[in-house]
Amino acid sequence: MAGRQTVVTPVDQLLTGASARVHGDGATADILSRHLRGLGAEVVTGGPAPSGSAAEAVIELTGGTRREIGVSWSGPVSEPGLTGELPVQAVCGVMHVNGRRRGAPRALAVDYCSTAAGVLAMTGFLASLHSDADSVRVETSVAEAALLSASQYLAGAGAEDPEAVDLSPGGPPFVSADGVRFEIETLQPEPWGGFWKALDVDPAAIRASWRPFQFRYATATAPLPSELHQATRAQSFAAISDVAARTGMHVCRLHSPSPPSAGNPWQLRETGGTPRQNPASTPHRPLASHLVLEAGRRIQAPLTAHLLRLLGADVTRIEPPGGDPLRGMPPCTGGISARWLALNRGKDAVELDIKSATDRERLRALAADADVFLHNWAPGKAEELGLAATDFDGGLVHAYTSGWGGSTEADLPPGTDFMVQARTGLAELVGPESEPPSPSLMTLLDVLGGLLGAETVVAALLARRRLGSGIAAESSLFGAAETLRAAPVSPRRAPAVEVTDDLAALLTDPRLTAVLGRDELGCPALSTPWRFS
Repeated sequence: MAGRQTVVTPVDQLLTGASARVHGDGATADILSRHLRGLGAEVVTGGPAPSGSAAEAVIELTGGTRREIGVSWSGPVSEPGLTGELPVQAVCGVMHVNGRRRGAPRALAVDYCSTAAGVLAMTGFLASLHSDADSVRVETSVAEAALLSASQYLAGAGAEDPEAVDLSPGGPPFVSADGVRFEIETLQPEPWGGFWKALDVDPAAIRASWRPFQFRYATATAPLPSELHQATRAQSFAAISDVAARTGMHVCRLHSPSPPSAGNPWQLRETGGTPRQNPASTPHRPLASHLVLEAGRRIQAPLTAHLLRLLGADVTRIEPPGGDPLRGMPPCTGGISARWLALNRGKDAVELDIKSATDRERLRALAADADVFLHNWAPGKAEELGLAATDFDGGLVHAYTSGWGGSTEADLPPGTDFMVQARTGLAELVGPESEPPSPSLMTLLDVLGGLLGAETVVAALLARRRLGSGIAAESSLFGAAETLRAAPVSPRRAPAVEVTDDLAALLTDPRLTAVLGRDELGCPALSTPWRFS
């Protein structure tokens, strides 16, 4: 008798045997098609989406299970003019935020909101597979994806306190004497001061420039003193690069885009162990009973965990002794940073010093009772601390939302939003062809990277459940950039809606009542962007 044939399935081929039909011809449908194929489904495209929809999909899985995905343009937002990418950007504040650096609303030249909606829809679909229901429909909208992308800016606009920095136009990139356009990055004031001092900038201008530069991630603008731009125009890019190397500053010239990478924007691999058992969930809270530990900073990982919480997971943040310093980042509502609340409300917290061997053991003990450990530390830090995927016992999902995961390029700059925009050529694609390239100061990749992180974690949880093994999962800002660069771009026509030029006005806009309210502290808060039926 012949022996039984062993079929080895790649860990991310979760939908092998499934068939999917996707309707739509824009970025949202393209994301659904590519990501469904990337997970092993056989996909057929079925022509235009129904009227009022950006995309629709029907997925037939093995065992007679059926899932439907519906992505409308407006969803619960009661604005009939939301019939495409540009109207959504105009009404939901994306044009306003993207245009802050120039002082007037400015459209993104890529279909960012539609791309984000595709990732959001895939996350809801994969989450729905944690339910044993035979049939579930998952709905979201491009408008909700747009509002989620602008959520930290909306929170700041509706805070009790005023902004702590000037929101006047301005910001990088810089230009050298030989015409090279480039971005700079540091997260510490010492390299900032040393770099500009070496370029002979007046100390008063250096002192005045650090705070707006530091806050550009939160405000989407950085009104820097003119002396800084004058200083770079007086030096060659080679000389500026030499100064940066000596002072600890990072510089990256703006690259032209090459063809986007093929393959999935996530990496999954088995790590062994026996997973914690989770009871079957209901379709409406598909990740209920899942426990997530999040050691995240800034936007990408905290947003990933925020979305997992909206899907029903219990999230506990790992914060340093004294708590996350960004809790006090102005402007505040109820004594807590409004922008911090936009990404972290509803999470528990435990303070641990990860430099302490004792506290690292406490973290591992917490992880023994968790389903996910999520972080976005610098490359190699988890390994250095003994907190890499193989350092945990049991069948944990160890999720890393990185900067450059999946990239094979050499000499990469730090994996931060604006540097990744510069290095991948995205900076050349987000603005009009008639203007010199500039990265958007809206945190495009941090947000899209956070959305991809949630999709990746939910996929990893499915793989863990089906394979009975721990999973190491990685997504990245680079993967977000490649996802956005690969998405088709719709024709650019002036939107037949009024363009939002004041985010605060959206907070009382009756069109947004169903999706935008305030939390118990009075901070602007978006409702859950998925509906399961």
